[in-house]
Amino acid sequence: MNVPANLRYADSHEWLRAEADGTVTVGITDHAQAALGDLVFVELPAVGRQLKAGEACAIVESVKAASDVYAPIAGAVVATNDALPGAPKAPWPQCWTRRRMKS
Repeated sequence: MNVPANLRYADSHEWLRAEADGTVTVGITDHAQAALGDLVFVELPAVGRQLKAGEACAIVESVKAASDVYAPIAGAVVATNDALPGAPKAPWPQCWTRRRMKS
């Protein structure tokens, strides 16, 4: 299992990475991806959406199950990983879901 030290982790299996521009990149953990198996569908939040900490904001579906992805922090979505919905099998850590401004 891949657990980089430069990331923060939520109990709900999301990771956060502070970026130099003040935004925070969020994705699902290597453990969550391994548990889900092959991803077949990803629904990302809309850019501009305001999220509350703990709010369900994305969906990942695999051959095994569908799972909500939660916002580990509050803030506005300023970008999403446009490549992810077309290639949900992207290897971790390219499987980031969204970038958010700190609130």
